[in-house]
Amino acid sequence: MDKTGIIVVSLCVVLLGVWMFEQKKTAQEQARYLAAHPVAVTPAANTASATTTTTSVASPVIVFPAAGPEQTFVLTNGRARYTFTSRGGGLAQVELLSYPQSVSARWRSQITNANAGFATLNARANVPILALLGDTNFVGDGNFSLSRTENSVRAEKLLPDGLRVVKTFTLTSNFLINATVRLENTSDKTALLAPQEIVVGTATPMDADDNGQLEGAMWSDGTNSVDSPLPLFISGGGCGRGTPKTEIRAGSSNVAWVAAHNQFFAMLAMPKAPAREMVARTVPLPRFQNTTVANDTPAPQGVQTALVYPSQTLAANGVLEHQVTLFAGPKEYRTLAVIGDEFHNHADEVMNFGSGFQSFWGVGTFFAKLLLSAMNAIHDLTHLGYGWTIVVLTALLRLMFWPLTKASTLSMKRMQALQPQLNALKEKYKDDAQKLTSKQWELYKENKVNPMSGCLPMLVQMPVFIGFFTMIRSAIELRGASFLWAADLSKSDTVAMIPNLNFPINPLPILMGIVMLWQSHLTPASPGMDPAQQKMMRWMPGIFIVFLYNYSAGLALYMTVSTGFGILQMMVTKNIKLPPAAQTQLTPAAKKKK
Repeated sequence: MDKTGIIVVSLCVVLLGVWMFEQKKTAQEQARYLAAHPVAVTPAANTASATTTTTSVASPVIVFPAAGPEQTFVLTNGRARYTFTSRGGGLAQVELLSYPQSVSARWRSQITNANAGFATLNARANVPILALLGDTNFVGDGNFSLSRTENSVRAEKLLPDGLRVVKTFTLTSNFLINATVRLENTSDKTALLAPQEIVVGTATPMDADDNGQLEGAMWSDGTNSVDSPLPLFISGGGCGRGTPKTEIRAGSSNVAWVAAHNQFFAMLAMPKAPAREMVARTVPLPRFQNTTVANDTPAPQGVQTALVYPSQTLAANGVLEHQVTLFAGPKEYRTLAVIGDEFHNHADEVMNFGSGFQSFWGVGTFFAKLLLSAMNAIHDLTHLGYGWTIVVLTALLRLMFWPLTKASTLSMKRMQALQPQLNALKEKYKDDAQKLTSKQWELYKENKVNPMSGCLPMLVQMPVFIGFFTMIRSAIELRGASFLWAADLSKSDTVAMIPNLNFPINPLPILMGIVMLWQSHLTPASPGMDPAQQKMMRWMPGIFIVFLYNYSAGLALYMTVSTGFGILQMMVTKNIKLPPAAQTQLTPAAKKKK
C-alpha cells in the first residue's frame, strides 16, 4: 500500500471511530433528557373532574388502572392473535404468529430473552388500540364491559353524564379489523362533546437490540404521506439539536390514514371519512425483561398516534359513529399494495420507502418497489434463501448493464490509447487552453471516443443502489434471513466485539471495502487527471466502509457481489482488442492538423 492509501484508510478508520463516538454521545444525551423530562402520566382512575381540551393543547398520557379485575378476550384467525381488554375497552396487543419477536444473534451486545414469543404490536403500551381519549369524561374509571361472538368483540361503557361508548371489532382478512366507535347520548339534554382522540396504537421497539431510530408516526391525505420518526421528536424537528418535542399534530380535515410503525411492522387506521387531525406523542415504556442492557442505554420510548375529531354538539338521544378499518401486521409490500388499491389511499406508503430528498425525489421509491418485487419473484421461483436471492438478483442486474459496462470500458481503453496524442497536444498548446480543449475534442470525435462515457455506468446504476438502500431498510422479507455467518440480513453481520472498545467486527462491510478497493486499482485512470486525484479516487471506496459499516448486511452483500461481478466483467473486456482507429498512432486527419 502506498503512502496515499495509508493516509486515506487511516482517515476512514478515524471517521468511523468519531461517528460511533458521536452516536453513543447522542444516545447518552437522549437518556439524560428523557430522565429529566418525564412525560406527564395521568391514571384513569383519578380523572373524575371534567375538562375540555382543544386540538392545540397537549393532553396527558392516560394509564388505565392496573388494580382490580381485568376482563380479556382472545381471538385468533391463524395469522395473528388479538387480545382485547376491558381496561380502556380496546385491543391490548396483536401477536403475529408467523414472526418471532427477535432474531437470534450470538454476538450482539444486548441479548434478548431467548424465550421471547411472537412479534407483538402495541406491546407494553399504556393504552389499547381504539382507546377513546381527549377528555377525562371519555375515560371515567377506564373499565369497559366486554362481550364476544365467534369473530368479533364488543366493548361498552356508560359514563356518568349519560354518554354511552360502544366499540365493536370484527376480524377480516389481510390483518384487517373493521371497527366502530359509537357515542350515544342517552340523556334528554344536549351534550357538548370535547375533541375526541381515537388511539391508533403505540409504535414500540421489538426487542432490546432495536435502536429506536425507525419507530414513529405516519399520516397521509390519501395521496402524500409524512413520516415523523422518534428522532424527529428528540431533535426538535430541525436539522440541529433543538428543544425536544413531546407532541406533533398535523392535518386539516384531510387525514385519510394514520399509522404507528417501527422498522418492519405497523398499526394503521383508515377512517371511513377523513379525520380532522392526527396527533403523535412520545410515551415512556418499561425496559425489556431478562436482557443484558448497558447502563448508559436510554430507556425505551414509544410513539403513540391517534385520529383527532373536533368538538361538537350531540342532541338528546343522538348518536355519533366513527367507522375505522384497522391494519395491524407486517410491512409486507404485496399485502399493503392490495389494501391501498382497495381503499384508494396509497396505504403501501407506510413501507416508508421515503419521499423527496430522502429517496431522491421518487427515484429511490420507484426502484425500491421494483427491486423488492423482483427479489420476491426470484425467491418464489427458485425457493432460494434471501441471501442467495440477492446474489442472483445482483448477477441479473450486472448482466442487464453488461452492454453499457462493456462500451464504457472499451471507451476508457480507447482513451488510454490516445494518451500519447493528448500529451502531444498538451505540449503544443500549453499556452492556449481554449485551443487545447478544441483540439482534444476534435481528436475524441475523430476516434469516436467520449471522455464522459466512463461515468455513464455509475450514473445509470446509482438509482439501483439508492433503491437497494431504501428497500432493504423496510423489507421484512430480510428480517431473520440468514446468509453464511450473517444471522439477520436486515441488520449488521456482527460476529464479535472488540474487548474494552465495544466496537463490532462486521465482516461483510470489510469484505465489501476490500473488493471495491481492488476494483478501483484495476480500473484504468482517466487521462488528464491529476496524479494526486487519481490516488485519492483509487482509495475513495474506503469511505463506503465508514458509512455502511453498521448498516444492514443485505446491502453490504449486494455491494460486494455487484463489485465482484464488475471485476469479472473488467477482466473479460481487458482482453478485447480495440479496432484500428483507436490504436496509439494518430489518425490521418489528426496528422494533417498537427
